[in-house]
Amino acid sequence: MAEHDLVLVTGAGGIGRRVTELLRAHDVPVRVLVRRDDDRAAAVRALGAEVVTGDLTRPDTVAAALHGVRRVYFGLSVSPDQLLAATIMATVAKAHADLDVLVDMSQMTVSQMTATSTAESHQQRLHWLTEQVLDWSGLPVVHVRPTMFLDNPLFTTLAARSIRENGTLALPFGTGRTSPVAADDVARVVANILREPGEHAGKVYELTGPRTLDLAGVAQEFSEALGRTVTYVDAPLQWWRNEVLANAGLPAHTEQHIATMARLHRENRYDRASADVERITGRRPLTVGEFVTARKDLYLG
Repeated sequence: MAEHDLVLVTGAGGIGRRVTELLRAHDVPVRVLVRRDDDRAAAVRALGAEVVTGDLTRPDTVAAALHGVRRVYFGLSVSPDQLLAATIMATVAKAHADLDVLVDMSQMTVSQMTATSTAESHQQRLHWLTEQVLDWSGLPVVHVRPTMFLDNPLFTTLAARSIRENGTLALPFGTGRTSPVAADDVARVVANILREPGEHAGKVYELTGPRTLDLAGVAQEFSEALGRTVTYVDAPLQWWRNEVLANAGLPAHTEQHIATMARLHRENRYDRASADVERITGRRPLTVGEFVTARKDLYLG
């Protein structure tokens, strides 16, 4: 395993874990930066990845993690530290690394934002600013902008609860259309870019599911996948935020982000579809029905 092929992946969960699995399946050497050496770290170590502990908000540990690295996947969970971490990654990489590519996990909403727009969530604003900082850095950056994840609690744990209770998909999306994408499809895009950076540097990729649907259409795909009727209920946004989202046990920053995503869906800001997943990976992204079929136990209990 040549040192110049070493990939740094930030985080052992979510997309980071999936990217590590895909890279290790092709014998790509991977170093995973984690905050804690816990069960998730042990899982990626078992894949053959090197694990180092550190903090993306501490330049010294970022510099140590970047030693010998030529390719980076930079992504955080929803976090108020997003911009700080991105700024540190950019400045340390400029000073201490010689990168072929840095893949930045952004959000598709960024493409509709401006320097002064205010309708978006705090997290979406941090992603917009992150893209500016990384672009200014002059590093070979690729921005990957997924739309809402099918793995989001709105389509998984919260949806499962209402489906089991009364056979409904209760969300405040109105008649807005959406094209949610599976985290596995996003990870395949990231892994492909990291394996073969080629002409990707400087590009922006928007990642969606294969088609847009209104929520009645989403509920129909749930119905067909689960073999039971699932009906979309257009929940009042404020009621849903107070009675459903507020009881999900999420941090305030994350809760505000998800509530904003719901409102933007209602305003039809997510009615977009892109062929970028298939263009980069050679495979079309999962449909809602395919995603749900693979997780029947979650939804049916």
